[in-house]
Amino acid sequence: MKLSSIVRPLILAMVTSVAMVSPSFAADALQMELQANKVIKQADGKVAYTPVSTAASGTVIQYRATYTNTIDKAISDVAVTLPIPNNMTFTGEAYPASAQATIDGKNYADMPLMRKVDGKMVKVPYSEYKALRWNIKLLPAKKSADVALNTLVN
Repeated sequence: MKLSSIVRPLILAMVTSVAMVSPSFAADALQMELQANKVIKQADGKVAYTPVSTAASGTVIQYRATYTNTIDKAISDVAVTLPIPNNMTFTGEAYPASAQATIDGKNYADMPLMRKVDGKMVKVPYSEYKALRWNIKLLPAKKSADVALNTLVN
């Protein structure tokens, strides 16, 4: 599978998420860089990341977005969103872990998402997650913040 078909929708959704910042800052204040990396678990238990352009089914891909404040003034309460592509499944791993998730693209809640089934609360399967959202409380002038999520290629 070519990853370029996955990265383009992510970039569009992320550009939209930046617009959630105060409109006077949105166009000029934030610069976003998106990386797609294959997650490689090494024998010593450490994890390595390598850039990837194609991936086979079963491959774990991490999407990492770096948001940089390009102005000389701190920005507060920046909401950023990373969508989960249709041909990928969220693994449950997000950085920072404070991410909220959605199954409909509109309503976000803390993870794990829960629903009532036969009168009991059960976890929503990760395969139903559509996007994650983080609130960056404060992004100082000329500083960056990273968010990331891991997905499994279906």
